[in-house]
Amino acid sequence: MLHKASRIPTVLVTGSNGQVGFELRRSLVPLGRVVALDRKACDLTNIDVLRDVVRSVRPDVIVNPAAYTAVDKAETETELAFAINGTAPGVLAEEARALGSLLVHYSTDYVFAGTGDKPYVESDAVGPLSVYGKSKLAGEQAIAEAGGAAIVLRTCWVAGAHGGNFAKTMLKLGRERDSLRVIADQFGAPTTASLIADVTAHIIDRAWLHGDRMEFPGGVYHLAAAGEASWHGYATEVLRYAASKGVELKVDPEAIEPIPATAYPLPAPRPSNSRLSTRKLRETFDINLPAWQQGMHYLLDQLLP
Repeated sequence: MLHKASRIPTVLVTGSNGQVGFELRRSLVPLGRVVALDRKACDLTNIDVLRDVVRSVRPDVIVNPAAYTAVDKAETETELAFAINGTAPGVLAEEARALGSLLVHYSTDYVFAGTGDKPYVESDAVGPLSVYGKSKLAGEQAIAEAGGAAIVLRTCWVAGAHGGNFAKTMLKLGRERDSLRVIADQFGAPTTASLIADVTAHIIDRAWLHGDRMEFPGGVYHLAAAGEASWHGYATEVLRYAASKGVELKVDPEAIEPIPATAYPLPAPRPSNSRLSTRKLRETFDINLPAWQQGMHYLLDQLLP
């Protein structure tokens, strides 16, 4: 005997052409009807349009990977950075609460000052150094103030097959230059967009769509691949793996020169310590996070000829 099927959930995704948004279009499909909108269709700088989009779609879940990510330009485009990273997430949280929906939002290690050498836990004091970090923290605060069911996933050093990132830059430079100099005194965990998207789908499916919404474990969580590396170690691993796959490089991966961050000044200060403790995420949602090298090899397999 066939039973009447329950209503298929609707998931609204912003920033669908970004690194994480692109992967979410894949990972969220098994959960229900995915409405994936790019910047033109869902402009986070236009609050009225943003509210209209949510109210017309009436999603069960809103996933917001859209963000202003030009870290250095944010130092002079402060108003734009805060509009996209600070104000818009709060509006989405308000609309999600009104609908009784879940909001999943992404934040960053840049909300911390990046001091010390221990992985940050979610309850550690924040202290962003840059306008970008301050704008992302404003988004976290706006979501908390709005109330409702929400998950904020802080992540770091994101790289995906779609869009620009450090791994792609190193592959390009490794083919073009005879030598490379890369910062060796900043540490984090290279984390693939596909991992972020897969974990997001797991959380939504297990804890929201098929969980007890009255006891939904909302709040801030850290999401990053296991292990750590400096940018220099990251670059070395990328080119080492590329060479093992037969890619012709001009620079020897073992000859990349390590340099201090002070040798490569940028308009926006970067955290020296981007390590994030993921214990809370792993234990709450019963998730295993692979070593960053495993994810990076998977990504490079997609990028290499």
